[in-house]
Amino acid sequence: MNGTFLFLGTGGSAGVPVIGCSCAVCRSTSSYNHRLRPSGLLKIDGKTLLIDVGPDFRTQALKYGIDHLDGLILTHTHYDHIAGIDDLRTFYLKTRKKLPCLLSRMSLDDLEKRYYYLFHPIGTVPTLSAQLEIHLLPHAQGEGEFLGIKIGYITYKQGGCQVNGFRFGNFAYITDIREFENSIFESLVGVKTLVISALREESSPLHLSLQEAIDFVKKVGARRTWITHISHSLDHESTNRKLPKSIQLGYDGLELEFQI
Repeated sequence: MNGTFLFLGTGGSAGVPVIGCSCAVCRSTSSYNHRLRPSGLLKIDGKTLLIDVGPDFRTQALKYGIDHLDGLILTHTHYDHIAGIDDLRTFYLKTRKKLPCLLSRMSLDDLEKRYYYLFHPIGTVPTLSAQLEIHLLPHAQGEGEFLGIKIGYITYKQGGCQVNGFRFGNFAYITDIREFENSIFESLVGVKTLVISALREESSPLHLSLQEAIDFVKKVGARRTWITHISHSLDHESTNRKLPKSIQLGYDGLELEFQI
């Protein structure tokens, strides 16, 4: 069985162009250097799954014609990955069905604090906000099913925040990774197509650098790797010329195929 993954956004937390910046990348007319906040759309076995729902989700949904979702997968609860959650109400108002959402216990605890009104309706006012059907990851690492789809998952950290990466067949999506155990590579054996975040060439306290991402990819042994969560310090074309052919910067609108 085949699946597809569409990059809805490949930018860092500020997106590209960055507000108020006049650097060459932010002034670039190349569509490859226009990056919305990081998110992706999976299509597997007739189901459509959204990975993260950042502040650009409305723009992404309109741009790519997203008129239906079967589920939401959250990697973690930083602003650039969840700030579009209110826009999911469109789907609830259309179907009056809660949207299945897969996430960790820590992410749920944070989500309940930030978006309390999604979980605790006020008075007798009809619910007009997005509604989620919660599916919790039972462990820090393992395999399970979500909406009948087999999913592998791993846990790592970014600045003290717990983040989850996910695997679907021979495809894996790992964003916002900084601190991890070497056991992570055991869960990625056999991955042929990898998406991983790398903010810039220089070291960062919250993200892998390009070289660190390359070193990570070599340990995984993926045939093809695409970089996401890219800052405005990386020009698409000139950076890709310097990277190995098997490791390239992703871009908004790029669609990948993989096997389950």
